[in-house]
Amino acid sequence: MTYRPPVRDMAFALNEVAGLSALAGKGPFADLSPELVEAVMEEGARLAAEVLAPLNRSGDAEGAKLEKSGATVPSGFAAAYRQWVEGGWGSLAATPDYGGQGLPVSLAVAMQEMWNAACMSFGLCPILSQGAIEALTAHGTEEQKKLYLAKLISGEWTGTMNLTEPQAGSDLNALKTKAVPQGDGTYRITGTKIFITYGDHDMTDNIVHLVLARLPDAPAGTKGISLFLVPKFLVNADGSLGARNDAHCIGLEEKLGIHGSPTCVMSFGERGGAVGTLIGEENRGLACMFTMMNNARLLVGTQGVAVAEAAYQHALAYAKERKQGRPLGSTLAPGDMAPIVEHPDIRRMLMTMKSSTAAARAICYATGVAIDTAHAGETAEIRAAAQARADLLTPIAKSFSTDIGCEVASLGVQIHGGMGFIEETGAAQFFRDARILPIYEGTNGIQAIDLVSRKLPLENGSVAQGFIAEMRETAEAARRSNVKTLGAVGAALDDALDALDKATAWMLVRVKSAPNDSLAGASPYLRLFGTVAGGHYLAQAALKTADSARLALAGFYAANILPGAHGLLGPATSGAESLFALTADELS
Repeated sequence: MTYRPPVRDMAFALNEVAGLSALAGKGPFADLSPELVEAVMEEGARLAAEVLAPLNRSGDAEGAKLEKSGATVPSGFAAAYRQWVEGGWGSLAATPDYGGQGLPVSLAVAMQEMWNAACMSFGLCPILSQGAIEALTAHGTEEQKKLYLAKLISGEWTGTMNLTEPQAGSDLNALKTKAVPQGDGTYRITGTKIFITYGDHDMTDNIVHLVLARLPDAPAGTKGISLFLVPKFLVNADGSLGARNDAHCIGLEEKLGIHGSPTCVMSFGERGGAVGTLIGEENRGLACMFTMMNNARLLVGTQGVAVAEAAYQHALAYAKERKQGRPLGSTLAPGDMAPIVEHPDIRRMLMTMKSSTAAARAICYATGVAIDTAHAGETAEIRAAAQARADLLTPIAKSFSTDIGCEVASLGVQIHGGMGFIEETGAAQFFRDARILPIYEGTNGIQAIDLVSRKLPLENGSVAQGFIAEMRETAEAARRSNVKTLGAVGAALDDALDALDKATAWMLVRVKSAPNDSLAGASPYLRLFGTVAGGHYLAQAALKTADSARLALAGFYAANILPGAHGLLGPATSGAESLFALTADELS
């Protein structure tokens, strides 16, 4: 199973389409240039292709295991992780105050695409560490930062997020894990957490758990949740490791995919109580959690791009090799067969895979650049507008891109035909691995609720409407072009924007007057928004270059995918009545 990062396409999408080049040479990115971005990508591409990609198939077959000593990762993972740490890849976007390189978040997002396309089970570990780094940087005490940040940033230690409990999935109101203050600044943590990615492993000598729990006198519901730092091994004042903490993996989940990633059931406090320290303020853990979650949601969206790219490359290689049938008008000798890549329906699937992946990539990268601009913009007004754009795009990046990952992986299986359903070709693994992406870090249904309930109403809808106006400018620029294909792209984008405009206006009214109606249409509305945004970014890519391949992708997307925007308008605005036309009993 081979994977080669498409560095040229990734760098162009990041620098020119998402707009990172506009930040290069300024402020905290004074030493950054498009050439440096591409050089970093080229170096990472070698690690992804030569070290990580060979582990994808073997890691899936071997899987993570739970031994008496704890969870273990598949053969080769630990050695690969050491190379990843030695390359400094975990420190790209982290603060230089604790050993980070201070490079853009969007560049780190692009590198995460590489790690996850090469081997998603491996790439999950850095994503969780990044969430822990973000939370500690924003909310940790000076002592916590001093003891933990440098080693998390370097990758010497890894981090986790412990949110979910057996009785509390997405609803944190039901969370029961307890934290009892000990009078010395520490807390005793007791409870069980499930679905904890890399909750235990043998790649590093310490793991830093970030755990949601309730204090004894905490208010009910989410207002009574606090966040605690609970290390696998306690850390002494000089930074050395101390005693083993009472935090243990007591089971590994048997999963559909990502077999190489240990998904742990974690027990805190079975042997007297795990020692933890408070992150942020008591009963304000939700704010700290969202710092982790927002970062993770973008990176999970990037995983969708990653698995889509890997599945596409795999399917394309098969389509070039597999010979079957003869296209109409073929000049092949009688009895000879053509590679299936020559058949129109295979081409349709391949172009759908490639253009959808490029659209999702651009959305994720644009979200990353918005985050960078929110930190590094030249004025307060620019920074505020960028933060609002990042807030708007994050649920779209997570949901749209992970749906695309599943759909593209499914098409990859289809291109393989019957052999796609057979494990030996490897096509099925992408499909199995991708299926978790719309579920974890907030299901895509939750992302849709977040979009219509929280992000769409930002500044009375002006944030979304401003982005729509920007996309109108792209459509107009394409229509004014002398290139025939771009004219058609602009017309199709304009038409799709009409559907998005109507749905947005409807949502802005219903979210206040009839919120159940807005929730009923939230998921199709998010898909509509993502579909149109993808067309906008592909059009921008075609406008910024004479590259015929990018023009062809924009043209295919405009002709084959953008028309679906009007099909989504109806479901987005039909209201809740039809959803509840049957009672729960009548659904049986």
